Amino acid sequence: MAKSNSFNKREIEKNKQQKRKEKQQKREERKNNPTDSFEDMIAYIDENGVITSTPPDLTNKEKIEIEDIIISTPKKEDVEEPILNGRVEFFNPDKGYGFIKHIGSVEKYFFHVSSAPASITEGNMVTFELERGQKGMNAVRIALVKKEVQ
Repeated sequence: MAKSNSFNKREIEKNKQQKRKEKQQKREERKNNPTDSFEDMIAYIDENGVITSTPPDLTNKEKIEIEDIIISTPKKEDVEEPILNGRVEFFNPDKGYGFIKHIGSVEKYFFHVSSAPASITEGNMVTFELERGQKGMNAVRIALVKKEVQ
């Protein structure tokens, strides 16, 4: 015995067939009548950065030397870093590190024993410079401040 299709199923099938035909017709129309050519798709940018459809005028072309092109930021000039004053806030000679508190601010800087003199202890007044480390600024080139007798 043959299956009977309900009215709704037949309508759905008709709509699917109609959409397939329409899609095929549109595909054939695009093949037969290409609307956009490659020349229509090209855009040009003038010397002011404005997008235009006309090619640039090569008679006004300006010659640029490679040496005149500056890429990124200019080279950093050699500026001596200021020598800072501070006091050794904490020092652990067993582990070989400590912290110096900068006198001019509330900042504390990490230092390693390899950047400090061997006789450094907590409470010493020192001069130091800063250098960027893996976890922030580190005190380097540490020197003890000699106490002046008055």
